Amino acid sequence: MGGGKAYSYYESLFPSPEKGEKPPHIGAVRLTRHPPKQVKRTIRILTEQRLTPDVPSPNPGYPTRHWHIEIWMVHEGTGELVPADCYDKVIYKLHHSFNEKAKQTFKQPPFRCEEDGWGEFDMKIHLSYAGGKNNEHTITHDLNFQQEKYEAEHNVVFKNPKPELIETLRSSGPVPGGEANGVTPNKDSAKKKTSARKDKNIDMDKLAEALQRLTEDDMLHVVQLVHEQKTQDTYVKNDVENGEFHVDLYTLPDALVKGLWDFTAAKVDMSVV
Repeated sequence: MGGGKAYSYYESLFPSPEKGEKPPHIGAVRLTRHPPKQVKRTIRILTEQRLTPDVPSPNPGYPTRHWHIEIWMVHEGTGELVPADCYDKVIYKLHHSFNEKAKQTFKQPPFRCEEDGWGEFDMKIHLSYAGGKNNEHTITHDLNFQQEKYEAEHNVVFKNPKPELIETLRSSGPVPGGEANGVTPNKDSAKKKTSARKDKNIDMDKLAEALQRLTEDDMLHVVQLVHEQKTQDTYVKNDVENGEFHVDLYTLPDALVKGLWDFTAAKVDMSVV
């Protein structure tokens, strides 16, 4: 049951304040298993260069310099630099005068490209990653000799990332829909639990549908059960700003799923769900 189907549940749990009742704390509950459609990140390109007076220049008046470039990821939460290990390959396309070295490929962070030269130029940098749409980011980088050290930041977007890429991106910051209240869902754990539940006659499709049919008071009880029995693998999010409570059924512990099934079956006619 743990595959690609996504479940969404939306229903008002509290009377509206216009009717004179107390204002809502949670205006809706969402049962969801939606991977993020995109993940935004910032990469930082570090460049260092220095004069090399012992190396003759082929162009008089333009001394030879030694330079290198590295690519890092900026952590979305802390602002610290972390390895850009979401990329499995980086290709630098240098000026054509580098001849056979004009195209260089690196497969390990920080993807350091290092050369000697006398001229400034713009280069294309192609950053490839697995597990997403299009699978490449292309950046234009200005190699110049105005400063010995300088950096440039670029915003990138990973579209429709696959689970493996999502897990890698967690090392550089939160992933939308995948982390809340300090709880990070464990995909492998969720898959194991889903497989185990098949032997317990619990239809997760039917449970998700039946939960939508609970009354206001019964759904509040479900929310309370989830809070009381969640584990470190459970994905929950209390979105106060939007008045919603989110929970991923597939990350709930077995005992809680069984409890929700029994509770819901006592309230809803499961034969018509």
